[in-house]
Amino acid sequence: MKTNSTVIERANIKAKKPKNYKVIMHNDDFTTMEFVVAILNIIFNKDLEEANKIMMDVHKNGKGIAGVYPYDIAISKANKAMLMAKNEGFPFKLTVEED
Repeated sequence: MKTNSTVIERANIKAKKPKNYKVIMHNDDFTTMEFVVAILNIIFNKDLEEANKIMMDVHKNGKGIAGVYPYDIAISKANKAMLMAKNEGFPFKLTVEED
């Protein structure tokens, strides 16, 4: 006699939560505050109040966090911002580091 039986195995697979990365803006003596606020608004989707706060962090402390994102998004936003800065003649620098 044949029986059709199915064995279901349960695998304990734990998916790791993807790491997030900070996009850090660095102060320089040439990039205007208005341009930094515009970058924060256009690329990082910050409202005017938050953009001004981050810009002041950059100005006073030498750096500020523009946002925290998955790696690919963080790199993309940083590159887009630096390209805009380059096109405007600013030496604006952003870096990406693990959160």
